[in-house]
Amino acid sequence: MKGIPAELHHETLNKTIQKMPAPSNLVFTNMFNTVQYESDQIRWILEYGTAGMTPFVAPGAPAPTMGDEGMYSEGSAAAAYWKEKVFLDETRLNNLREPLSKAQRETAQRQLSRQQKRLRNRCARRREWMIAKALFDHKLTYQREGGAKFTVDYGVPSHHKVTLTGDDVWDDGSGSPGSTATPIKDIYEAKENFVEDVGVNPTDFFINSHILKILMFSTDIQDLLKKSSFGDGDLFARPQQVIGNLLGMGNLTVYDDVFEVSTWITQDVSSGASTINVDDATDLEAGEEARIYDLRTPYDYEKVTIDSVSISNNTVTLSGSTNNAYAANHARLVMRKKFISDLTVGMFARTIDDEKIAEFMEAPFGNDRNFGMYADSNPEWDPEGIWMRIQNKGLPVIYHPDALYTITVG
Repeated sequence: MKGIPAELHHETLNKTIQKMPAPSNLVFTNMFNTVQYESDQIRWILEYGTAGMTPFVAPGAPAPTMGDEGMYSEGSAAAAYWKEKVFLDETRLNNLREPLSKAQRETAQRQLSRQQKRLRNRCARRREWMIAKALFDHKLTYQREGGAKFTVDYGVPSHHKVTLTGDDVWDDGSGSPGSTATPIKDIYEAKENFVEDVGVNPTDFFINSHILKILMFSTDIQDLLKKSSFGDGDLFARPQQVIGNLLGMGNLTVYDDVFEVSTWITQDVSSGASTINVDDATDLEAGEEARIYDLRTPYDYEKVTIDSVSISNNTVTLSGSTNNAYAANHARLVMRKKFISDLTVGMFARTIDDEKIAEFMEAPFGNDRNFGMYADSNPEWDPEGIWMRIQNKGLPVIYHPDALYTITVG
């Protein structure tokens, strides 16, 4: 194989990757600043309730020491690292070289561009997932050297993680509210608690369409609409704006995008089994529906529900049992989930005293100390072809953990 096509030189790859727009549907990626950190051992300061004021003192008296040092602490964690590659075979590569026809070359370039875009989008979606986990789950679990699993807990106060129970839930599991559900009261109490703790109003509220539908058909909100300048027609024509204005939810975003977790099944699974061994269970979640695909018949799948996950053992326990048998390394377990769950209302303030509450820290990786999304390639001798790879390393950090607040409504 005579060299690497110009399209796969590292400089060209990275120029191409950088010019590709990030997926427009990923809302968290560009919400906070990105900062380069000089080590993969990231440290940051956590601040709680920083809306203080300098005290009065008598003229000539010494200045008192700032009295809120106890409201500060330090967070530290190793940066998360993620990467992926794809193999380009010699037939596709030969079509990138002259003197083949212009049509052949353009077809190969389009195929290469699609592969590059897929790699870039998947890499960007992992970063979006990390920020979403920090904002709404308040913790983040990822894999470190030697396969060890590491969890960052961002220190959000427990009373900022409210869970409704009993008849107070907005959704009792059937799509109907509990008999004593009061969504309007719950939202206003959350806002009141937020301001009392943080000293500022929340600027952003996030829900998905399931929560929006619950609010649209809430009898409390329907009754409130009859007394407001909004009518039923406005509610159903533009529900996001009407509910956001009606409940004082400011910048209300309805976000329905999903992420997919896919992992190999590593041991044979017999029909009727309830435990599955997988390559990496880190991102799988209990209570979620998943699919098992037999890749020898890739359009067929079996639906299962995850009961529990052991990250340390890389095992998944199902709430039932499998109907079919699956061979190791010929089947995959796939879970799809929304970035914001069907039962979560999340709110936060973007800034405290004009300081962003969070940043994304990029850490160096590779022999050349690369920062941010980086693409490269490497030839393979037998079978002939080229591996194209994309990498990134970093971690979202939360400076003001008390500026995050979630309500689990069912």
